[in-house]
Amino acid sequence: MAETDKKYDEYPIGGMITEKGSARRYKTGDWRSRRPEVDKEKCIDCLFCWVFCPDNSVIVEDEKMKGFRYSHCKGCGICATECPKKAITMKEEGA
Repeated sequence: MAETDKKYDEYPIGGMITEKGSARRYKTGDWRSRRPEVDKEKCIDCLFCWVFCPDNSVIVEDEKMKGFRYSHCKGCGICATECPKKAITMKEEGA
């Protein structure tokens, strides 16, 4: 049975890790309820979002903010809070 097919009561009590290396199957972004979106017209590529992101979710290329790695983003909103130009807004997931 795949991990995603399990019901809540089929997991070990207390979230015990029962096998090594199992974290590779889970992406932080799987439980996100809000996602950051950037308005590139407002963005000044200061990279504060990258500096403050706890999940390495901000994609940077050639010293410019290119977007987000949503598989890692947990939707905490730190990037939006720290953006000096308010170029990042948090949107409801699936909206």
